Amino acid sequence: MAVRVFPLLPAPPYRIGMAATTHTVTNQVPPLVGHDVFATDRVLSEAVERHVEPGVLPVALEELGELGRAAGSAQAQEWGVQANAHPPVLLTHDRYGHRVDEVEFHPAWHRLLGHAVSAGLTDAWGRPAGHVRRAAGFLVWSQAEAGHGCPLSMTHAAVPALRTDPALAAAWEPLLTSHTYVEGLRNPSEKAGVLLGMGMTEKQGGSDVRSNTTRAEPLSGEGAYLLTGHKWFCSAPMSDGFLVLAQAPGGLSCFLLPRVLPDGARNVFLIQRLKDKLGNRSNASAEVEFDGTWARLVGEEGRGVRTIIEMVAATRLDCVVGSAALMRQAVARAVHHCTYRSAFGGQLIDKPLMRNVLADLALESEAATVLAMRLAAAYDADTEAERAFLRLALPAAKFWVTKRCTAVVGEALECLGGNGYVEESGMPRLLREAPLNSIWEGSGNVQALDVLRVLQREPQALDAFLREVGQARGADHRLDAAIKGLLTELADLDGIEGRARRLVERFALVLQGALLVRWAPPVVADAFCAARLGGDGGAVFGTLPHSLDLASVVARARPSVA
Repeated sequence: MAVRVFPLLPAPPYRIGMAATTHTVTNQVPPLVGHDVFATDRVLSEAVERHVEPGVLPVALEELGELGRAAGSAQAQEWGVQANAHPPVLLTHDRYGHRVDEVEFHPAWHRLLGHAVSAGLTDAWGRPAGHVRRAAGFLVWSQAEAGHGCPLSMTHAAVPALRTDPALAAAWEPLLTSHTYVEGLRNPSEKAGVLLGMGMTEKQGGSDVRSNTTRAEPLSGEGAYLLTGHKWFCSAPMSDGFLVLAQAPGGLSCFLLPRVLPDGARNVFLIQRLKDKLGNRSNASAEVEFDGTWARLVGEEGRGVRTIIEMVAATRLDCVVGSAALMRQAVARAVHHCTYRSAFGGQLIDKPLMRNVLADLALESEAATVLAMRLAAAYDADTEAERAFLRLALPAAKFWVTKRCTAVVGEALECLGGNGYVEESGMPRLLREAPLNSIWEGSGNVQALDVLRVLQREPQALDAFLREVGQARGADHRLDAAIKGLLTELADLDGIEGRARRLVERFALVLQGALLVRWAPPVVADAFCAARLGGDGGAVFGTLPHSLDLASVVARARPSVA
């Protein structure tokens, strides 16, 4: 058999074992790290200066600066990566077979949550300018990682519901608003701070909570009940307690359900599974069973929705703030990338078409932030006029801002090209998170129907809204025309439910336009009114009129790194 002989190849021009040098890495963008997330957000810092009274402002700016520098640090960014790479794990039983129903989190999650609590992100209701300070902090810190915002939001929002019962509020409010984070389950009276979750949704009803079937049977003790039922979505199942809805003899009612009872025993709280979600991976959402579970009535029997509605409203504001945070982080990364990335003979940020895209994204982000902070300021004012304004403006803002979030983050990701599609860029995590706030606390249709309900039942809410936008009338003809068009739309009630989304979109855009005309630089207000109210913009980002000073709009959105 002939043996085939292969000729020897020339020796390679390198020694075996040494890596080949094929190219030098160039034109890669430095990481957006080591910057003050608050101070470099001109829109947010201006809003805080606008809405916080002078006597409180120095303290607010100092605390937000500290939080901003922490949020922009390499450490906080690594915590966010780790918390998402190692999602929570359900532990139903201990090694001996006893039910424990606990959720185990990566240490990074606890670092994020602990820092947030210590910064006062569950403490708004009793501090001067508390809601503006907290909303600004929430917007800053959730840019490091959005998932842990859920327990912060629920804990903060539970306060007004518990205040319907002075005894419960006296016992729980100091713990909910504490700046001390205490990990683990035990008797709340033994802890320096607690977290609260919420369970309203059931598998047969979704947003239709009045169809809930969880039963509440009264006990002999005052306000004590035993609950039996299943909650399809329970937020933050590792919390110390929960506000839940159940059917009592007098109708649908609100209850406070503690995880650990006063005698130290575990309450019956059977976690069936954790939800496998699109995004929000670091946070736990669960299905839970109640089977003779002890709970305390909050408010009156049969008035559960009325009792818990203020909690829902406060969490809806956090949906707006959280979406504004996602938009800001996505736009900041896009502008940062284009500042340093060169292509076709120059920096991307200087290319007219890319500048148009970035400016359009920056407009949407600024409008979302300005609106979110105006709503927070209304909470701080706490007058009847501001409460009426919130009843209409809040669901309209929740509808619009949360929906715009996904489009903004998707376009911002595209600004990074293929780099943005890679997990290491952080953009995919933002994109997976983006739809969440539009769904939680009532999806788009629920918000639209809530606006219709307010219009039909509370004419003072429309009056308050029109007074708000009326402060900008006469400053821009496109805004004036949009206000007139909104009033025309309201005059025609035929088929109003089928037109609800169209109507609520107009409410939100008119309000954003009015706020920007009053408070934003003229170039920003001009661009917004032209594209969003005047019809001089397209269906995609990057279609602003080319004659505008788009470079100034983009420069305003650029995050500076020391």
